[in-house]
Amino acid sequence: MRHGDDDALDPTAAEVEEEVVDSFRESVEEGSERLHRGWRALLTTGMFGGMEIGVGVLAYLAVLEATGNHLLAGLAFGIGLVALLLAHSELFTEDFLLPVMAVFAGRGRLRHLVRLWTATLVTNLVGGWIFMWVAVQAFPQFREVLETTAREFVESPLDLRAVALSLLGGMVITLLTRMHRGTDSDGVRVFASVAAGFLLAGLGLFHSVLDSILIFGAIHAGAAVSYLDWLAWVWYVIPLNMLGGLLFVTGLRMVRASELPEAPGPDNRVVEGRGPL
Repeated sequence: MRHGDDDALDPTAAEVEEEVVDSFRESVEEGSERLHRGWRALLTTGMFGGMEIGVGVLAYLAVLEATGNHLLAGLAFGIGLVALLLAHSELFTEDFLLPVMAVFAGRGRLRHLVRLWTATLVTNLVGGWIFMWVAVQAFPQFREVLETTAREFVESPLDLRAVALSLLGGMVITLLTRMHRGTDSDGVRVFASVAAGFLLAGLGLFHSVLDSILIFGAIHAGAAVSYLDWLAWVWYVIPLNMLGGLLFVTGLRMVRASELPEAPGPDNRVVEGRGPL
């Protein structure tokens, strides 16, 4: 008997396959819900997401200003990702997995995905801009650390290092979404959020929303950083974040999903294989 036939009869393998199918179904359901939200829910969720990441940025600045240690500050930043998790808000880069899986399964169209990405990115940035204006008025002592941190981003040349940092930023946050879907334990999800925050902020990965909020804070604080400096940096970080998340995390997930014997299609019906892209 061939090895493939042995696997088909293995009850453990069958159980694992069933868990993968269930996970895919749940991912598609949540992704479909995100794709088809009304404008009010979409905009408010994105605004709150930017403000809650701002909470993590504030914690990051407080620790960095007090200790000068980027790794400790990165751990503190995890507060922002925990806030996102518990408040059910969203970051632009969190939408590189579940909504894409919904489109993959035929539960949405590309135009729904573009609408979600555009609205979430813009409202994340607006929410973060507002939060940082308030934070700078409350904590003017953060001006120096804000300027130093912002300059590390806007003065970085567009070279292989910048490309790699941007790809990793997209990969880490998309992997965080995948880890959140892989467990029912809130404690494990909180730990995963703190760990991702440590990597993103502690290692200085390039993240289009997180780092934009830091740059906005520097601008509000009167640092020698401008919106043109920000645009000259963010224009390449956004697509590279997308590429990192979509290619290295979501793409592999879609390859695995394409092998499933059944997947949810439109109107919650079970269909063979995957739906249209």
